[in-house]
Amino acid sequence: MRLYWAAVSGITATALLALAAAPEGWFLAGSKSANYDTGIDASAPYLGHGSSFLKAKADQEGFGTLMQSFSAKDYAGKRLRLSGYVKSDSVTRWAGVWMRVDGPNSGTTPQTPFDNMQNRPIKGTTDWQRYEVVLDVPDSAVGIAFGILLDGPGEVWLNSVQFDVVTTAVETTGRSPGLPDGPRNLSFDR
Repeated sequence: MRLYWAAVSGITATALLALAAAPEGWFLAGSKSANYDTGIDASAPYLGHGSSFLKAKADQEGFGTLMQSFSAKDYAGKRLRLSGYVKSDSVTRWAGVWMRVDGPNSGTTPQTPFDNMQNRPIKGTTDWQRYEVVLDVPDSAVGIAFGILLDGPGEVWLNSVQFDVVTTAVETTGRSPGLPDGPRNLSFDR
């Protein structure tokens, strides 16, 4: 619960109205959350049930995310895969499924396990496709936040979200805590 309140503290009345439209258990956040609408779209079913949606109201800078967070206690020391089906319409900048593993200190750092698919974005208009994010959850983790984000114009739908503990044979998709084994590219060849 602490992560939820930290994520929404200081939000405006407009953002609170957007929060009310979010599907139960989810909330709208992001750098420009007031520029996005969210809810459940029964007219965009997948696997027999309605989907959540995130839609830009206007073409402005900033992103919106439909998200939630939960305790990491059941996943500490494990590799976790978040998967879900997404379809998109007229996404001009980018969208992605994302997950972040929070440690005991608030705020993200370069060592925070995180992946938002920015290096493999969802763009344009696509039919339902499965996407996944895989991260290691350190023993010190206290929370896991996840969702779908949209940066700029367009609309995305999310359905059939699932979490699975996977083996280390499944590669991680984002950055994870830890430092490289040694210095790199000291001669600036690339």
